[in-house]
Amino acid sequence: MKLYSYFRSSAAYRVRIALNLKGLSYDYAPIHLLRDGGEQLKPDYRALSPDGIVPTLIDGDNVINQSLAIIEYLEETHPEPALLPGTPTDRAFIRSIALQVACEIHPLNNTRVLQYLTNEVKLDDAAKNAWYARWVESGLDALERRLVSDPRVGVLCFGDTPTLADLCLVPQVFNARRFKVDVSRYPTIERVADHAATLDAFFRAAPAQQPDAE
Repeated sequence: MKLYSYFRSSAAYRVRIALNLKGLSYDYAPIHLLRDGGEQLKPDYRALSPDGIVPTLIDGDNVINQSLAIIEYLEETHPEPALLPGTPTDRAFIRSIALQVACEIHPLNNTRVLQYLTNEVKLDDAAKNAWYARWVESGLDALERRLVSDPRVGVLCFGDTPTLADLCLVPQVFNARRFKVDVSRYPTIERVADHAATLDAFFRAAPAQQPDAE
């Protein structure tokens, strides 16, 4: 397997955790999202990822884009340990947390949006960071209210075993902290993310551990 990744990409971070949890080895192919106008926009990479985003997973002849699709592919092809355990209702709960992060919080704050705010809208750093904080805080507030009231939440989002939900939560918390969002306002989220980050598969997937880390 080969994973096209960027060390700070939340989406790539999710997939790295999944690969580690599944015990799958892979070649790491760095794609720098900022250098030379963004290596993800170069023709060679866009032949693999028409959207010009990371991650992309190559598995044999298969080229797979989009982090959640990649993780579900890994779940189907390497089902143990399960990242979507439990009943259909439980799996819907896990997916709903993952999608709340990946579809509601993250898209408003990804690199493309922040670059547009800087380069096209001409926001200064303070205004751009205020945008980031506004949408991350709104999303985390809603997620905190869900997690704190659900009895399925344990030391992790679903009991005590890592699931797809944790794979999405941990990178989002990392990025929130990088942009100086006070995550302590969300004690359940903070507790779950901090515990998950101590697990070996999560630790080895962290941005600082990647070969392209700066």
